[in-house]
Parts: sequence; C-alpha cells; structure tokens
Amino acid sequence: MAGHPDMAETARPDAAGLLPRARAIARLDGREARMEAFAALWWEAFAAHGTSWAGFYVDVPGEPDDRRMVLAARRPKPACSPIGIHGACGQSLVAARTLVVRDVAELGAGYIACDPRDRSELVVPCLDAAGHAWGVFDVDSHQVANFDRCDADCCAALLVAAGLSARPADLR
Repeated sequence: MAGHPDMAETARPDAAGLLPRARAIARLDGREARMEAFAALWWEAFAAHGTSWAGFYVDVPGEPDDRRMVLAARRPKPACSPIGIHGACGQSLVAARTLVVRDVAELGAGYIACDPRDRSELVVPCLDAAGHAWGVFDVDSHQVANFDRCDADCCAALLVAAGLSARPADLR
C-alpha cells in the first residue's frame, strides 16, 4: 500500500511472498471456495497496511443494471448487496480494467458508499479466458491514496495464481 506517515513502518506484502499460498488456493474445488480463501489471504496480509475491507462482487448478467452485482466472499464484514454497475466496481467489471481510486470523493454521484469512512479503493476484475469479467475483487481503505499501481499489479497476479482470473487486467 502507498506509504503513510501515520502508519507503522512495516514492509507491505508483495506478490512473490504470497504466491505459494495463492497457488494452493487454485487447487480448491469451486470458485466460491477459492474466493473465500483469497479474501482471507488478502485480509490477513493487508489489513495492517490500511485495508479496511476486501471482497468479491459477482456479476449477475440477467439482473437490471442497478442490481447486477452481488456480494460474495469478503472480510471482515458484510457490505452493500446487490449493487449497480454505475459505481467503481461496475465500471471495472464492464471495462474489464483495474481501477485505483486515489480519493473516492472524486467519483461524485457514481460512488457507492457502503462505509462512509472509506477514502480510497482498488478494484481488480476477475477475467475468464476470453477476457470478460465475471466479477471483481474490491479493496477499500479509510485513508486517501492508500493504493497504487504496485498494489494493483500484486492483486492481479495473486488472482491469476489463485485461479480466479485467467490473466491480469489492464490498469485504467
């Protein structure tokens, strides 16, 4: 996570250190079990580095756009569900691109605030073999600018290793 003067100076986890555990997740039966294990892995590794929430939203294409994404595995608590595709998660899903949101206040009316304390967000789409997003992994922080490109690349690589994305998504 991007550095913050008020946070304890501890090295943040990197993808290389977490890859063995992510690869073990890929061997679990079923997407739901992999999502649950991945949310737990991310939370354990990144909660001490400013992450306030992490979880998956899964696309339900037959639903109206304002109810198209439903909450799946998450840490540490439930969040809004269903949500529409107008927010950051929906934008990432539809574009099949990763979003790093420095300050959610800059998103305006399109922002979906499940926790009003959230200030920054990272959204990484989970892609099938054809490059279409079936869901997203969403990470929030109560700190402005808590996420950067390194975090986005790390998350995308771990999702691939965990068998939850066929390839990393481009950064938007």
